[in-house]
Amino acid sequence: MTARRIGDPTPMANAPVAPAGGPVPGLAGRGRRRAPDVLSLPHPMAVPGDAPSGGRRVYLDYAATTPADPGVIAAMTECLGREGVFGNPASRTHAFGREASERVEAARESVASLIGAEPSEVVWTSGATESTNLAVKGVALAATAPGAGERRRHIVTSAAEHKATLDCCGWLEGRGFEVTRLRPDSGGAITARAVEAALRRDTVLVSLMAVNNEVGTITDLGAIGAVTRARGIVFHADLAQAAARLPVSVDSLRLDLASLSGHKMYGPKGVGALYVRRSVRDRIEPQVHGGGQELGLRAGTLPTHQIVGMGAAAELVRRRLDEDRERVAALERRLLDSLGGMDGFFRNGDGADRVPGIVSVGFEGVASESLLVALPDLALSTGSACTSRRVEPSHVLASLGVPEDRARCSVRVSLGRYATEAEVEYAARRLAACVTGLRALASVAPAAPRYLAEDPADLPVGVSA
Repeated sequence: MTARRIGDPTPMANAPVAPAGGPVPGLAGRGRRRAPDVLSLPHPMAVPGDAPSGGRRVYLDYAATTPADPGVIAAMTECLGREGVFGNPASRTHAFGREASERVEAARESVASLIGAEPSEVVWTSGATESTNLAVKGVALAATAPGAGERRRHIVTSAAEHKATLDCCGWLEGRGFEVTRLRPDSGGAITARAVEAALRRDTVLVSLMAVNNEVGTITDLGAIGAVTRARGIVFHADLAQAAARLPVSVDSLRLDLASLSGHKMYGPKGVGALYVRRSVRDRIEPQVHGGGQELGLRAGTLPTHQIVGMGAAAELVRRRLDEDRERVAALERRLLDSLGGMDGFFRNGDGADRVPGIVSVGFEGVASESLLVALPDLALSTGSACTSRRVEPSHVLASLGVPEDRARCSVRVSLGRYATEAEVEYAARRLAACVTGLRALASVAPAAPRYLAEDPADLPVGVSA
């Protein structure tokens, strides 16, 4: 899904408002009005010396995407332009193609090394979403193809997965498959015991994320993998958030398939990979047909520059994983220590085994959409909205049993390689000042209707990655 970030013009419908206002953007002339959002009032949330209008911007949304590392950009640039390695990697009859192919295979080795796989087990895709589609739909459709023998139609996943997984499962349900969506515990964990209890004779696939993209909870894939391996069930993991934050060994975790994303590990957007264990290669139905590339599993001309970028990013992650983890953990502690003493502060998924750098926090009585609108200088993210166009809290927090009023007050803060102490301190001051200001504003503003629109389609839309 597309992330709704701060700076988008439409605030959440229940943002604190003043008693009078102008027309709703996009509804001019239709008679629907609401009070102005908090930013149109004298700004009560400014921190002395840190005026948000000063042009400073702080990026704390690394779980949504990461900036490409300078080394990645340099490697990609070498594969663009007439003087670069621009050839088609499939054109091995001439030097241009062979040079490109060599770069692609070197990148394949780097990605394989990051996760403890063989290079021949890495299949290039356009990103983790395509990888997950190939894994989930590919395994399911192969299991029910003519000549597949016993047709197994049951899949196990969790209610807290990324939409790529959940939407694939929903698509398959419309075609006769049955899906069990496990609910995580209050910390966000899915246990091996819960997975084992959900398995059936006709279970063909278990698909779970290694690290939750909203609360950072780590799934014990190794224990789950032992269960699926013993039952002969294909095990797929979404490693998009894990690859740059945790050491990964596909053998130790007993994974059969694993999705990876270039832009979540300081590489380029538009490229990803699917790890495919040799023993399950013939249990996947290709989803893209055309030229027979990638062992016939994913057709299409390989984008050399993007693949080289992902390879360079994987190599950098492998070299500096421990350094990045330690620094991000220290920054997270600093941020939480600064915010933890505030009245009404809470953290979702607290107490679970989790990676440093992805936290879901909130402030009681302060709507997350209102907070983000009041903080155009901070890049944070909030909950998700369904396709019915009605603003809804995060499906991940709902799956954890977080009450709706608390979910609507929650924001995700995610830290990464380029975040600094100064940025974290600035963000903590701005958050504290804005929370105080919004609460003060809400205490003096009379009650106002949320949105005076007869048609739900007129409501603002906000969605999350």
